[in-house]
Amino acid sequence: MKICLIPARKGSQRIKNKNIKIFNGKPLISYTIQIIKKTKIFDKIIVSTNCDKTARIARSYGAEVPFKRPTYLSNSKATDIDVLKHFISFANNNKMTLDYICYTYATNPLLKKSIIKKTLDILIKNDVQKVLTISKFEYPIQRALKKGNDGQISFREPEFKNATSQKLQTFYQDACQCYWYNLNKIKNFNKFEKFSTLGYELKNLEFVDLNDNEDLDKLNFLFKLNKNKIRN
Repeated sequence: MKICLIPARKGSQRIKNKNIKIFNGKPLISYTIQIIKKTKIFDKIIVSTNCDKTARIARSYGAEVPFKRPTYLSNSKATDIDVLKHFISFANNNKMTLDYICYTYATNPLLKKSIIKKTLDILIKNDVQKVLTISKFEYPIQRALKKGNDGQISFREPEFKNATSQKLQTFYQDACQCYWYNLNKIKNFNKFEKFSTLGYELKNLEFVDLNDNEDLDKLNFLFKLNKNKIRN
């Protein structure tokens, strides 16, 4: 069974009601659910939430909300792995056979069907435990700057201050689009940092990690830009 699991807890601090915030006329979570539905590869789309309003909206767009997320998993300290482990426990108790889980955020209107399918293909063909979307850091992190308490700027790693970008190792960031897990190869999520993992690379303009209003402005700009490209 292939499951898409969408975490959507209530209680975002920097963007109030982030998961169901109206974005270009619809709740943000609706975009994720609709894209996932269009892939036609999932047996179930499940939303993990502690919010009754979010649950109603999710169901109205075709997702299932078979449980209410417990309070201890509904604060800012709860991790994605905690949410995954809770769902897997629920699935086992309800005799659901899990083969693959795609974990993707509710605030994902830039998500594409092709990304979901390509990352699943990588997971299956390479026989690994996990695949996630990644993106190159736009600037070499070895040449990052830091600001002291007195406002003075200096290199974080002075030994690289004269190094050219071409000679520095490339580093990647989590692109926050989707995370596939092969449950047939995972016995213990407590060792998730040791999973055999591959990445599918996105361009920096293909994703936004939505945390604050500045990110929301960027997301809105990229969303409208993509819509215009489709029209043109």
